[in-house]
Amino acid sequence: MKTIIFAAVLVLAAAAPQEPRPIEILLDERVQPEGGAYSFKYETENGIAQTEEGAPGLEGQTNVQGSFSYLLDDGSVVELRYKADENGFQAESPLLPVAPEFPHEIPQFVLDQIAFAEEQRRLEALNPQPQLQ
Repeated sequence: MKTIIFAAVLVLAAAAPQEPRPIEILLDERVQPEGGAYSFKYETENGIAQTEEGAPGLEGQTNVQGSFSYLLDDGSVVELRYKADENGFQAESPLLPVAPEFPHEIPQFVLDQIAFAEEQRRLEALNPQPQLQ
C-alpha cells in the first residue's frame, strides 16, 4: 500500500506545473532621456522586439516613433509601427482592422428616407408631444 501511495505522490509531483524559466534578453540598448530626447531597443529570445525614439516636439511634448514585433504560433512575424506627435497617435500594421470600402453609391430612395426622418425629428423637437404614463 505504501508503494502505491508513494507512486501516486511521485506522479502528482511530476505532473505539477513547472516554473517557466525567464526569457533571455538578447539586446538591450538605452539612451537616457535628455531634453525630451531618448531611445531604446530590446530583443528577446522568443522573438519579441521593440525600438523607440523620442525627440522634443514643437509644442513642448515629446514626439515618439517606434515599432514592436513578435512571433505568432505559425512562425510568422507581426510588426506594428507607430508615431505620436502634434497630429496624435498613428499606428500602422497589416493586422489592424480596416473598414471596407462602401461598394456603391447610396440610392436616392434611401437618401429621401433619411431626409424624411430628419425632418420628422426636427418637427418633433419644435412641437413635443406630452408623454403618456
